[in-house]
Amino acid sequence: MKDNKALIAHLSMFGACAGWGLMAPVGKDAMTHGFDGITMVTFRVVGACLLFLLASLIAPKEHVPRRDKLMFIGAAVFGLVCNQCCYTLGLSITSPINASIVTTSMPIFAMILSALILKEPITGKKALGVLMGCSGALMLILTSAAHADGKVGDIRGDLLCLFAQFSFALYLSLFNPLIRCYNVFTINKYMFAWATLILLPFTFSHVSEVVSQPIPAKTWWEVAYVVGVGTFLGYILTMIGQRTLRPTVVSVYNYVQPIVSVAASLLMGIGILKPTHALAVVLVFSGVWLVTKSKSRRDMEKEKVTV
Repeated sequence: MKDNKALIAHLSMFGACAGWGLMAPVGKDAMTHGFDGITMVTFRVVGACLLFLLASLIAPKEHVPRRDKLMFIGAAVFGLVCNQCCYTLGLSITSPINASIVTTSMPIFAMILSALILKEPITGKKALGVLMGCSGALMLILTSAAHADGKVGDIRGDLLCLFAQFSFALYLSLFNPLIRCYNVFTINKYMFAWATLILLPFTFSHVSEVVSQPIPAKTWWEVAYVVGVGTFLGYILTMIGQRTLRPTVVSVYNYVQPIVSVAASLLMGIGILKPTHALAVVLVFSGVWLVTKSKSRRDMEKEKVTV
């Protein structure tokens, strides 16, 4: 029974990360054939909001105090509005390969912010991981600065994607107690609802103008994938995996995203893999691996008790 539960958890995490990895080239293709970054992020937020509202009708009901409902506003700003806006707009002007590589830097930001906000210790292994990860990201950005090409990358897009990871890591650190109190359906119902209320007034007229133009059917299918699989289903599968697997194991699955994204981008002809990209991947992956393998404050406290 336990083996089956673990297998389901591993398959769920692999499915979520593979889905997110494929979302980068699929979303990029949609944003070059009818959609733009603002329209894509609006559809992603509003579409997922509707799906989570529908799912909440059959999901376990939880009482949420008014104070927590208001706290979800801040969570929505950092975890969705800033994160998804910056990532989607960044993806619209850089390559999907660069966007997916930069995505793996999120655990590094999370480690730094956890030390500042949650007082998690910074070990030598963590520090080395940060240095390697930052070196890889810097190499990627400098390469993009020398090649302002949609297939190779664009420094503006890389920096936007990088800020998106910082925003999400800040959300995890600031709202860690809040997101531990509720299930994924409750969390995302409120977060996506608030994000929709914040975003839609600013983007509605622009989106209406874009969708009034002829858009290929293929683009609509790609948008449906980004909303349904890349956003809604991805969050659900992650929840299933996190219930069984240790956080370090969950973090390892983050490596699946750029592998899938690079392979799909090359097959779709919308990405170019350069030697510097490969080296950047090695540095970022190695940095993230060191960070996720280092000891947490809880691990150190347990060791003290054991001694």
